[in-house]
Amino acid sequence: MALYVKDAEVDHLAVRLAALRGSTKTDAVRQALLHELERAEGVPSLVEQGVAFVRALRQRAEPSQGQPADKEFIDGLYGRP
Repeated sequence: MALYVKDAEVDHLAVRLAALRGSTKTDAVRQALLHELERAEGVPSLVEQGVAFVRALRQRAEPSQGQPADKEFIDGLYGRP
């Protein structure tokens, strides 16, 4: 299957990368795409990041030291006597 690049800058980048690696443009593009896919797939999703955050927060929390969320506490938040 063919891949046609119609952007001169992309072609120039592929030529530069191929020259640096001593390979063909095809191999340079292949390696760049594989590298980018590995990088993108290695980033956790927002859901995974949120779950990890909550787990870390729970590990640090000590419920026994917290204040009760009763009427007196809530009134204190709003400066009510």
